[in-house]
Amino acid sequence: EALPTVMADMMSLDNDFPSKSHCLSRWFGLQEFVVITPSQSSAAIESESRIKILLSSVSIALNNTGSPVPVFIQIQQYWRQMFSGACVLPGSSIDFDVIHLKTAPPQYSHLSGLLDVFKAKMATQVMPRPTVMVAVRFTYILTEWHNSTWPQEPPDFSSPMEDEVGCSDFGNLPFGASEDPVSEMQLACTWPSLSEDMIVENQNYSDLDPMQAPQWAVRIIMTEDPNCLLGKYLSEFLKISHRKETVEDLLWNLLSKEDDDQTGDISQALQKLTEPKVAKMYNIPSLSNVVHSASSRLAIKPGQAPINGDTLTTLLEFLFPDAKPVSEKTDKDESETESDKPSTKYSSIIEDLSKHLKSAPDDSLLHNLVTALVMVNMHHGGIRGVAQLWQEFVLEMRYRWENKFLISGINPGSPNLGTCLLYQKLQMLNCCIERKIKREQLYKGYTGQSLEEQKDSDSEEAVSSQLTTSDSEPCAASEEEQSKESGSSGTTATVSKESTDRLQQSRKEQQKQTSRKEKEGIPAKRPHLDSSSDDDDEFFECEDEDKEKDEEEENEEDGEEEEEEDNEEDEEMEVETIKAKETTTPEGEEVSMEVSGTSSSSYMDSITHKPEGRLAKSGDLKLLNSEEPLYIPITQDPSPMTEDMLEEHAEVLARLGTSSEGAQLRARMQSACLVSDMESFKAANPGCTIEDFVRWYSPRDWIEEDESTKENPIGHLSTRMQIPGNIWSEAWQSAKPVPARRQKRLFDDTKEAEKVLHFLSAMKPADVVVHLLPLLLHSSIVNIISNEDSDVPKVKEMIEHLISKSSMVTRTPHQHVRRYEDLVKLITLTETLIARATSLKAKFPSSLVESSSGKEEVEKFISDLLHINEVPINGGPTGPVGNMIHKLFVAAQRDLHMVMDDEENKEETSSNTVPDFPRPSAREYILRTAAPRPAPYSKSLPHKMTCSIIEGHEFRLAGAFASDTIFQ
Repeated sequence: EALPTVMADMMSLDNDFPSKSHCLSRWFGLQEFVVITPSQSSAAIESESRIKILLSSVSIALNNTGSPVPVFIQIQQYWRQMFSGACVLPGSSIDFDVIHLKTAPPQYSHLSGLLDVFKAKMATQVMPRPTVMVAVRFTYILTEWHNSTWPQEPPDFSSPMEDEVGCSDFGNLPFGASEDPVSEMQLACTWPSLSEDMIVENQNYSDLDPMQAPQWAVRIIMTEDPNCLLGKYLSEFLKISHRKETVEDLLWNLLSKEDDDQTGDISQALQKLTEPKVAKMYNIPSLSNVVHSASSRLAIKPGQAPINGDTLTTLLEFLFPDAKPVSEKTDKDESETESDKPSTKYSSIIEDLSKHLKSAPDDSLLHNLVTALVMVNMHHGGIRGVAQLWQEFVLEMRYRWENKFLISGINPGSPNLGTCLLYQKLQMLNCCIERKIKREQLYKGYTGQSLEEQKDSDSEEAVSSQLTTSDSEPCAASEEEQSKESGSSGTTATVSKESTDRLQQSRKEQQKQTSRKEKEGIPAKRPHLDSSSDDDDEFFECEDEDKEKDEEEENEEDGEEEEEEDNEEDEEMEVETIKAKETTTPEGEEVSMEVSGTSSSSYMDSITHKPEGRLAKSGDLKLLNSEEPLYIPITQDPSPMTEDMLEEHAEVLARLGTSSEGAQLRARMQSACLVSDMESFKAANPGCTIEDFVRWYSPRDWIEEDESTKENPIGHLSTRMQIPGNIWSEAWQSAKPVPARRQKRLFDDTKEAEKVLHFLSAMKPADVVVHLLPLLLHSSIVNIISNEDSDVPKVKEMIEHLISKSSMVTRTPHQHVRRYEDLVKLITLTETLIARATSLKAKFPSSLVESSSGKEEVEKFISDLLHINEVPINGGPTGPVGNMIHKLFVAAQRDLHMVMDDEENKEETSSNTVPDFPRPSAREYILRTAAPRPAPYSKSLPHKMTCSIIEGHEFRLAGAFASDTIFQ
């Protein structure tokens, strides 16, 4: 006959010692039950009469409903977990009771005493008495690990961080737990089913040897909220985002205006780096001099700064290594740079991380800045230290702009819209510096003559004859500068390299140039790469104004010439006349026409003016109205824009509305670059038409006829180009033949640089943190990946989830701090998981296992410990993992009894004086049998009793005894 579900659960061995379950399920093996508890924990049911009334009420309800589900009532104080219950079945009932004591009575602290209690409670008088089946589990705890080490390296007192744990320098975020994330290991040795006649356990003797247990299982108790360094540093840094203070609010009591002859520690932070002996011989402002003069507006009182002078010097050397003199750079710096590159199996993931996150390249200046700010926030004054370092960073940016030094650690080129806004701003500032360098080099190298980079072979002799009568060096320089003006691909790299060299050798170059010019009898001029460029800046601003005046005068002359042209009767006759003039002009004169004049020269119209601003021939193309080759003009580069500038530009265009005037204004704003290119094209190709421009600028809009050839191109403009009043035709009519060098700048580098510097200087520390959060997230993920080396699938899943979620958060239009706080929690969780895996790997070294298969089993065992509550050990004590655990307990016992490992103690240790295992911290017994109750003639029903003894904490008995309600 099949047993009811409740009785089957009680007798099932599969329900013994569950790893995680409700206490009633653990004690009685039940799968379903009902618990009645007081609504308030203070209203405990302690009265015996009240307990009986409730139980009788439950029994009546169960009889009336016929429900076979057991019902429990929680009694006594809540923390004691005591229950009384009842279950009503057809022809039988089950009573459930729990006994809880603080200490175990001596006579009931072993199996023999518990058997007596169990048999007495059954009170069956049937003979012979049924055999009691016993299941036993002993739990051993290991807290002292013989081969465990401290999770962090000892602090390096010689490093800039001195005695800080987990921090070696400003360039690396700390990682890992500062305490052992693994608290203890519990080994459960189980005998699942034994007859009471097979084992003996009393006060004097026990057959229960853990090495003879058929089943072993391990449970790891983790430290609750271990102190993980990376999560802690990020959380503290994130708190700044909620602050409202400005830099002046934080440093106002430390700021004072300094006299010109006064030098403070902060302003002299870079003096040792950039003032060699040559500075004493020549009056050359050095890097620290400029920083001092710039920081005099917000000079910090010596000795009262959050960051002292030596630490600030170290920070600035770290952020701007190109400012460090070459003589002070050592092989150690290069080796540290190479060692920073992660050599893990996740290197490909780290390289692709910049594509997933909207941050910046992992070797950029901003990554170094954010790590330095995190360190400063923790160890050098908190938010005030962050404000001070940010102020120094802004001053350095202004210094580099004013003195034309490119920013190291920022990729060249236009702002990358796939990066964060702050990185785009620094790229924009670098673009401004590059344009400023090229613009000033162009004007300083300009001598009134400029040659095209590529000429026909027929004109090379004429060019060489001209070069013999003029200084070749300025011409060569001017030619090179015009190629730079064209925006070729190699320009940026060349400028960047020159800027880095200038930062270290500008004074040496000045000395060489001065001595050379003195020998040649040439007056020494101020080199354009000098660090003091105030006069030069003023000169160029004035020349820009002069240039605008010249352009106005020349435009007036162009207008007069156009009026004269309008008075002519036939335009074709004019073209033929011009062609005749061109054919009669000698080649040498044609070359001289290509040499651009000074700023006072006047322009002619697009047909009669001299060709200027030619870069190269456009293949075999020729002008449609003449046999002249079509030249590619030197054009202005389009204005680079950051994402916020694009948004502002889009908003301005949207505000213009849909009216005709708004549409015209919108088209005019969008065609500024087109007009500039048309003017350059007209200047380089006299006699050109809009068809010639379209053939070069937009070949898809030039449709060739079938009979068209290279010598005789025949075609027409596309349909969209022939629409009356289209933007191309209007722009062509308004465009003047003006070379790019004389045009109004499309990109005002001075204005844009000041915008960037104002953007940086106006930021509060909270704004700085918000803008740096994507980079902080990027650096943290790289740190996690670099430290993950445990081959744990759970860790890999966490890293993939972290990257996926970070990608979405960093690419949202508006950065929300709360989302980053959630990511920091996820980072902390991942860091904790990796710290636990590392700790377990150190506690279960593969060196204790000899076979390769055993090592694989150990790795799987460690992986299971991270996400499984209780891990069974294959083979029990005889398996590779069980053998390793046995060695750990033996080593811990030897350390506990202070037994040495030398040869003299081998005989002593081999004896039984030192047990392999300590006393079990917890013992669990499950006794079950089937017997008639209450009378000998009653039906045989199952009975079960569970005993849990925790050394020094509690003694608990939980009994479930069935009774026959028919044959009583």
